[in-house]
Amino acid sequence: MSLRGIGVLQCYLVLAAAMYFDLGEQEEKCIIEEIPEDTLVTGHFLLEPWDLKAISHSPRFGVTVTVRDPNTEVLMSKRYGKFGKFTFTAHASGQHYLCFQTNSTRFAVFAGERLKLNLDVQMGEHPIDHNNDKTKNNMEILENSLRHLIDQMMYITRHQEYQREKEEQFRQISEDTNGKVLWWAVVQTSVLLSVGFWQMKRLKDFFIAKKLV
Repeated sequence: MSLRGIGVLQCYLVLAAAMYFDLGEQEEKCIIEEIPEDTLVTGHFLLEPWDLKAISHSPRFGVTVTVRDPNTEVLMSKRYGKFGKFTFTAHASGQHYLCFQTNSTRFAVFAGERLKLNLDVQMGEHPIDHNNDKTKNNMEILENSLRHLIDQMMYITRHQEYQREKEEQFRQISEDTNGKVLWWAVVQTSVLLSVGFWQMKRLKDFFIAKKLV
């Protein structure tokens, strides 16, 4: 599926972020993530009516989650219910597209309900569990928190390396562009000087031919 015509919400997430946005019935929207290579991404979502007091005409709607890599190749595509969890690993550094489309059995002309998608995205192999079992002892909770902290530090390191690579690429492009601009200025100046000398020679030859000099 082409990305043209899809509403894109550009969100740059550092470690973890929770957000929500409106999503029309049978509509697809995407967020753009700058993700380093070999980073595990975990997302949780909840789809609900925008107006909780209103009566929903599609009580069984769900969400189709599609993830595309920087080359727009599909990494995963799966259909869920009103809520769910998805995971994927970035195999290449760059912008990844996380697209969400609501499912509905109604015809498009009747599909006009406004929905709200709550989204929480985390980076790392050990995301924090907000529903820890109360029977766990403090040592297990601390161990899980330390693993999560280590994963986040590794993610920060990969993200910094990725940013350095982008800066190096941008610097190289800037230097190449400046070099091309300089050579174009030299060529343009040379052409102007050549035309000026040619015109002066033609004018001198004209005066000599007319015996004005």
